Amino acid sequence: MPVSFASRPAPKLVFGPGTLGELPALVREAGGSAVFLVSDTGIARAGHTGRAQRLLEAAGIPVALYDHSHENPTEADAAACRDAARAVKFDCFVALGGGSSLDTAKAANFLLTNGGAMRDFHGYGKATKPMLPLIAIPTTAGTGSECQSYALVSRDDTHEKMACGDPKARAYAAILDPELTATQPRSVAVLTGLDALSHALEAAVTSKRNALSTPYAEAAFRHLSSAIGRVLASTATLDDRGAMQLGAALAGLAIENSMLGGAHASANPLTARHGVTHGHAVALMLPAVMRFNAADPAAAAIYARLETILREIDPGAPGLIPWVEDIVRRAALPPLDARAMDFAAMADDATRQWTGKFNPRPLQAADFVALYRHAFGI
Repeated sequence: MPVSFASRPAPKLVFGPGTLGELPALVREAGGSAVFLVSDTGIARAGHTGRAQRLLEAAGIPVALYDHSHENPTEADAAACRDAARAVKFDCFVALGGGSSLDTAKAANFLLTNGGAMRDFHGYGKATKPMLPLIAIPTTAGTGSECQSYALVSRDDTHEKMACGDPKARAYAAILDPELTATQPRSVAVLTGLDALSHALEAAVTSKRNALSTPYAEAAFRHLSSAIGRVLASTATLDDRGAMQLGAALAGLAIENSMLGGAHASANPLTARHGVTHGHAVALMLPAVMRFNAADPAAAAIYARLETILREIDPGAPGLIPWVEDIVRRAALPPLDARAMDFAAMADDATRQWTGKFNPRPLQAADFVALYRHAFGI
């Protein structure tokens, strides 16, 4: 019998080149008449925030801009965005940027409408009051945050990543305009692409996988695997950028319905303790975790199905895990010094990561140590 599940609704997805132009109509459709636009300085320099502002203001929708989002937002970042939002009058959030901007907007929405601190919302379904509508516009093809009802925020004291989720935090709509990803530096495109790929591969095998998450994960993998090689080679076309953006969103929907696993659980301590960028950390850990999971017959069968999809796209592709290892190698990520790392302490941190609870094979501290050793070739 299929695994029991309760689906979570998806935002309205508006996909295609030039779809940023749909923003004013979507704000109106969501019931908005004034916008608080959350972004970052890099997106502003690229001209995307200015374009969004002009579109909204031309439609008679006033805009207040907050462009101070930071990578890996913290509780303090969420509070700063909330404080800025308190100073203006608006009724709709628009988040424009990478996953950090989207998470910052969702976190500020929690705090503005429900009060308290972000740690009060760690978990799911803890917001007791209505939240404002959100239009999410990703400018990277990575986190899939536009399709998730979670804000990922780090604690100020321990740097632990908290998944703060609630159905009311889900975006009303997400605009997937691949033209917006053209301004990404190669390093950002590579790291976010690796993150999206890890989402598809992890969500496909988690213990919470189900009849809804499975087709999302497989479709995400099909889109991502067809284009990521050209992203790495810096030869991606607009079609490739569209495939990556749609793949990232579909992977986000898979996560929303089946969660993640050991690669993310082991990656988060690398980020918290050593400042390793999330996409780098999860790409480093993914092949080792996949080899660990392949000892589970059900996970091995799913990997075999994904390998079939891979070979439909590239008949000369090696096995799935060797292909993932080659993708990570071709990314040419900067080396990390394992001598500066305490694998036992990182493993202890990893055992407390929520995502690790959904890995298809249970993970103990000793398993995480072995995964770190494998990933670093020790």
